[in-house]
Parts: sequence; C-alpha cells; structure tokens
Amino acid sequence: MTLHTDIPTHTEVERLLATRNDACVSIYVPTSPITTDAQAARIELKTLASEATEQMQAAGAARPAVLEVRESLDELLEDDDFWAEQSQSLAVFATEDGLRPFRLPDRLTSEVEVADRFYVKPLLRAVTFPQAAFVLALAGGSVRLVEIARDGPAFTVDVPGLPSDAASAAGKSSIKDRSPSRRLQGSEGEKVLLRQYARKVDHALRGVLTGLEMPLILAATEPLDSTYRSLNSYPHLVDAGISGNPENASDDELAAAAREVLDDVYARELAAIRERFDFSASRGLATTDIATIAHAATRGAVEMLLVDIDEKVPGFVDDGGAVTFAGSDDGHSYGVTDEIARRVLLSRGEVLAVRAADIPEGGPAAAIMRYVL
Repeated sequence: MTLHTDIPTHTEVERLLATRNDACVSIYVPTSPITTDAQAARIELKTLASEATEQMQAAGAARPAVLEVRESLDELLEDDDFWAEQSQSLAVFATEDGLRPFRLPDRLTSEVEVADRFYVKPLLRAVTFPQAAFVLALAGGSVRLVEIARDGPAFTVDVPGLPSDAASAAGKSSIKDRSPSRRLQGSEGEKVLLRQYARKVDHALRGVLTGLEMPLILAATEPLDSTYRSLNSYPHLVDAGISGNPENASDDELAAAAREVLDDVYARELAAIRERFDFSASRGLATTDIATIAHAATRGAVEMLLVDIDEKVPGFVDDGGAVTFAGSDDGHSYGVTDEIARRVLLSRGEVLAVRAADIPEGGPAAAIMRYVL
C-alpha cells in the first residue's frame, strides 16, 4: 500500500486559473489511500457530480456541455484502477473539453463549485506548503524511500533499481573490504564506495521523483549524509535532515520526525516573508487592501501574494483591476482573491495560500509589489 499523489505544478495551476468556460466544474472530495475505504469517496463524488449537473442546468449551460462533463465524471467514477490508488483528498476539474483529477496529501472537505472558472484556492495550499514529502532513509546497510502526508500512515515506496545496501552497490561483500580497488583501499577506498552507492541511489530515485515538487528529507548519518548531498540531483532536497541511524526507525517514526522538519522549514519561511512584508511596507511596496492589490495584480506589479485559503471574497474584478464586491457566489462573482491570484501567477508573481494568522493584519490577502504604483 502506498500514498498516490498528483500535486500540481505551478504551470498546471496557471492553466487551471486561465481556463474560462460557461461550465467549469470544481469538486473536492476527501479520500483514503486504503483501497477498502475508497467506496465512500466514490459515493461522495457521485453525489457531488449530480449536484454539479443540477447547477450547470440551473445556470443555463448548453445541454451538450452538461452531458460531456457528466460523462467524463461518470467515467472517472467507473475507473477501478484509479480508485485503487488514492491519497487524502481528490480535486477534480472538468469542462466539456476534458477532466483533470489531482490526488492531494491534504485532507480537504467536500465541496462543489460551478462557474465560468475553476475554484482553485484549496488546491493552492498543496502547492504553497506541501504537507506531503519523501524521506530517504539512507544507511550503509539499507536504503528505503518513505512517503508521508500530514495525516495517515507512512508508506515505503517501491523504487526500481534501488540498491539494497552499500556493499551490494559496489559488488563487494563489505565496503570495508581491504582488497585494493584501483590502488585505493582502507578509508579512502570506503569513501569511494560510498560515493558509488550514493550515486546509484540518486540515479534510481530519478525514476520516481523526476517532475515532482515534493520535499525530500534525508535521514542519514555521516559520512553518508554529506556524501549524498554532494551528489543529489533532486532540486527539492531539504537542507535540514533527520539525525540518527534510520535503520533503527520505523516508517511512522521517520514520518513524525519529517513533519517536525517541515513545520520548522515552513515556520522559518513564513517568518522571513513577514519580515520582508514589513520592510516593503515601510517603503510603500506592500499592502493588504484588496482593491489596491487587484489593481497592482492587473498591472503585473505584484511580486508576491499571500491569500487566505479559508476565506472567500465574492465579487468581480474587471479588466482594469477594479473590484466590485458581491454578497454571494455566482458564475461570475465568487472569487475575488482567486482572480487576483490568477493575474499574479500569469505575470510570473508568486502566490502563497496560507492561514489567516499568517497574513499581515489578518486580512484575506496581502501583497508585496515590484514597484510603487
């Protein structure tokens, strides 16, 4: 059993935010990596699919579009192989042109939105601070890759080509073998063999990690820790690691330690962002005013946007960046901060979905500008 995740890349998020269609369906469903528990999620998705159909019909969507969306949702519901491989939540985005599911490590609540654009803010949290990660438990006598999430058990990942230990990677009975190897022996020879081992581990991991953006946390002791870091090719290896011999730790113990590492990393990142915001504000380059942020985003002036993942701000942002607030959601006025986020991302700004407590002044959004408007 393993945790199957499809955390969207920034490019995929941009594509979702840029989509405009008379019938954009966004569905979020809590799921489980335990196959026997998947049936409940399938039933929930079926219920939400029916609700989406009713909303599309009520909004006056063309009948062919409604039928195409419903058919693609039904096909997903009937895909037994897909439901056998789940994570903690499922996000589904569908139009008459196709359907895109993402299996997420965050535990989200059930929700369905039908509008002229996708509702992506819950998805942004998975991109901002991934609550899933990999732990590479690397020791001379063994190596394993463990996948973790914020909630639920950890799982060892099957990695084709991963060596079983340092000695077998070098084709020897022991890395302390004293026989000469290209004139290297003793401690110098051991160092060379450990580098060969680390290089083979890194090569094997590429088949699993390439294209992903999940953090990789290293659990190792010296000299393997520094040896592996010097050869690592995965760009999301976390600077902080897990100390101690990982051979003495279970997957769940490694997961608990990894969550502490992630919490510390994210806390430091948020503290640095807050300092940057305060400094920028003192120079007139930061604000929490929604109307000002919308104008800046429209002009491509926002370098970084913090947005409250939990609060919805119904309304509309026109082509010039002017905001009109609304009392309720509808096909055009359901997400001012979503629309601002879209404009920031499309102008190559950075969008971070956080909790209200992490936003200066506790507002629904805060922005750091590239220049004074």
